[in-house]
Amino acid sequence: MRLADLDVIVTAPPAPGWGGRYWILVKITTDTGIVGWGECYASSVGPKAMEAVIRDVFERHMAGEAPENVERMFRRAYSSGFTGRPDLTVIGAFSGLEIACWDILGKHYDRPVWALLGGKTNDRVRAYSYLYPMAHHALPAFWGDANMAAEAALDLVGRGYTAVKFDPAGPYTMRGGHQPSQYDIGASARFCQTIRKAVGPKADLLFGTHGQFTAAGAIRMARAIEPFDPLWFEEPVPPDASASMAKVAAATSVPIATGERLTTKAEFADALAHGATILQPALGRAGGMWEAKKIAILAEAAGAQMAPHLYAGPIEWAANIHLSVSIPNLLIAETIETPFHDALIKGAIRVEDGYIPAPTAPGLGIEVDEALARAHPYNGDGLHLEMQEDPPRYDAPQLFEGGAPMKKD
Repeated sequence: MRLADLDVIVTAPPAPGWGGRYWILVKITTDTGIVGWGECYASSVGPKAMEAVIRDVFERHMAGEAPENVERMFRRAYSSGFTGRPDLTVIGAFSGLEIACWDILGKHYDRPVWALLGGKTNDRVRAYSYLYPMAHHALPAFWGDANMAAEAALDLVGRGYTAVKFDPAGPYTMRGGHQPSQYDIGASARFCQTIRKAVGPKADLLFGTHGQFTAAGAIRMARAIEPFDPLWFEEPVPPDASASMAKVAAATSVPIATGERLTTKAEFADALAHGATILQPALGRAGGMWEAKKIAILAEAAGAQMAPHLYAGPIEWAANIHLSVSIPNLLIAETIETPFHDALIKGAIRVEDGYIPAPTAPGLGIEVDEALARAHPYNGDGLHLEMQEDPPRYDAPQLFEGGAPMKKD
């Protein structure tokens, strides 16, 4: 059995677009007719350029290869271009293609992917969700309103979730780390206090940021939220500033989580060495499922836990779940529940009372609605997520609008 054909589908989730502007789905067909699906979580370049990278990686390093040779194909993608170091775009392309190989192998052997990754350690996977606005919440006001956030948190707790994530700490800019404004610090403390009062001990608070602070700024923020005992402080400094992350980790009792923007075991090993105790690989970027298993082993040896990240579509989510089922140091896995996520995999994987049961069907355990994916093409030229160019303000609140900002006239 050999990898024969590749198709790439760039699909745009309908508004409001939780999970990003578009999802890059890959479909690999073997010479025996087995189809495997994967998803690439990469946002460094636009979707047309990314599709060209995906096709090049497949044709150069994978076409004609046996799907089980994931280690060999990874080494080709990692090193053949006189690189031998993490490359977010190339490894992002490889990651989705590698996930498709595992889907193929599971279908070929008639076993769930987790069974090929060491077997079942967890019968079910604890899930968490970002706080998204409910139908009656006004946008963009929701993103800066602690009371609306608490209402959304209570809704999730009522559905069985035991952890909720929120991100009120101001804008993400392309300028690197900055000091938070007093508005950012005050809003963050207010969100933590209000949500903690609403949910009590029923849910952990996951304090999200995306690398927007200097070490000193992150330490100030950590002091403000510490009284409410969040389970983690996510990516407090830019992903290229591991020494700064170590300073933050040493200065706060809040566990440091990171990994959404990291790729391969090399970068995750560095994060572990600099104070991270919760790793958040996105499998469509981190190197695929085999590389993620290695990252989990590194974390286990360091006494750290895994919390696979999701800001993409349901194919990457399915891969995250199979990894989560197979590892002993699982903490929790992110999920996004929208009708489009559900429909794209025909309801094959769902959250049940805050947990996701281990899939039982072969491969990734999903059936992709290819017609639905093709019926929602992405025709723009934006990146999956985009940082603002304007510097942060210190004279007024600024909102991060949940990854799906409203269009402005």
